[in-house]
Amino acid sequence: MSACCKHMFIPWLAASGFDAPAWQAGFRRRAILTGRARPVRLAGRAGGSRRPANAGGAGGSRGFSIVGVRVAAAVLGVVVVCAVWVNAALTLVIPRGRVGFIKVVDRFVDRVYTAGGRLVRSWDRRDALLASQPVVTLGLLLFIWLTGFVAGYGLLLWLAGGSLPGAVREAGSSLFTLGFAARSGTGPSVVDFLAAASGLVIVALQIAYLPTLYAAYNRRETEVTLLAPRAGSPAWGPELLARAQMAHGIEQLTAIYQAWERWSADVAESHSSYPSLLRFRSPEPRSSWVISQLAVLDAAALHLAACPASAPFTARLCVQMGFTCLRKLTRTLRIPVAEDPRPDDPVRLSWEEFLQGWERLTAAGFPVERTAEEAWPHFRGWRVNYETAAYKLASGLDAVPARWSGPRRREWGLVEPRGLTNRTPEHPDGPPAAPRNLGSLAGEHADLRAEAATQLPGTDR
Repeated sequence: MSACCKHMFIPWLAASGFDAPAWQAGFRRRAILTGRARPVRLAGRAGGSRRPANAGGAGGSRGFSIVGVRVAAAVLGVVVVCAVWVNAALTLVIPRGRVGFIKVVDRFVDRVYTAGGRLVRSWDRRDALLASQPVVTLGLLLFIWLTGFVAGYGLLLWLAGGSLPGAVREAGSSLFTLGFAARSGTGPSVVDFLAAASGLVIVALQIAYLPTLYAAYNRRETEVTLLAPRAGSPAWGPELLARAQMAHGIEQLTAIYQAWERWSADVAESHSSYPSLLRFRSPEPRSSWVISQLAVLDAAALHLAACPASAPFTARLCVQMGFTCLRKLTRTLRIPVAEDPRPDDPVRLSWEEFLQGWERLTAAGFPVERTAEEAWPHFRGWRVNYETAAYKLASGLDAVPARWSGPRRREWGLVEPRGLTNRTPEHPDGPPAAPRNLGSLAGEHADLRAEAATQLPGTDR
């Protein structure tokens, strides 16, 4: 356009209200959208150049919002990393009986196994399925810890720039010490070193954690295995006393009570410090640590109730340490139980069930000093201290459904103790100790006692 035209045309546009800078800014935006943008310089009054007034403000607000998101993400990353470290320390390092996050993981895995266990019909197969539950729980817990570290350190690396997927990829590379993704700079290098150290430490702690678990597991299962030939499998309190009488070894019950007093103290310390041990099952499907402890406590309580004069003092100590152990475990798992029940409080064991155990005891010739009616209140006064805790643990852990062990989450048939066969050179295929049910056996012994009472002195039948 010539100088003359510009001199005549521009004043006319200005007089008509046309805003040339605004029109050029709009043309600039349309050119950007169509991909045909070229640098545009707008003339000011002093001949200088300027940009549209709103261009710098919009870009600045967008930049400020991205920086704010990155800072908030970095703070969240610090919180996640600290939370993982605290949880790992409470689970693996600090033995204070705190379940923490592992209880949430255990509850989730338990629900999955409970749903899957509905498809299993036999007890042996269900026990084999549940044997893998603690391994899955510990594996899932380690996976959650490592995932938390990757997410937390990834958010910290995102603060230094780049994309979020690239920051997460770099965090995973550093955490597993692969080193295929790394950036230069002081900030990213520090985060990379921290991520690598975290991965090594958490895996090392988990590896060192397993020998501790299996050492406590072996100590626990040694006494449980020793109890099987003495109290049956699954163990039952009256069966322990009956077999001791049959083998003429009542005096050995003192040593058994003493050993299980120390066993209860060991389990109370180890299983409250490392609650995942509670899920570790015995090698045999008919055996269970909580059922074995319940059987020993029942045997000691029954011994004290039936023989107040001749029962050893270690029986009392065994019962006291036993319910102390069970209460400590229920407190660790936050299971509500009465801390100091009254001796006359009701128990879930029925009189009929107690009478079956009493008949098994007297059928073997155990030297009782009271009748069943006299012994029942004393036995109930002892059992009320540990019955609720033992029943809840047996139900929650899906222990073998043995006698006097309470209900289960799923109804299973009662598993009877295996019969004891007394083989001798004269009778190599000797009859089992209990060839018939307990009721008929007790009836036969009652008849024999009645005949002995009516028999005249000096006669020989």
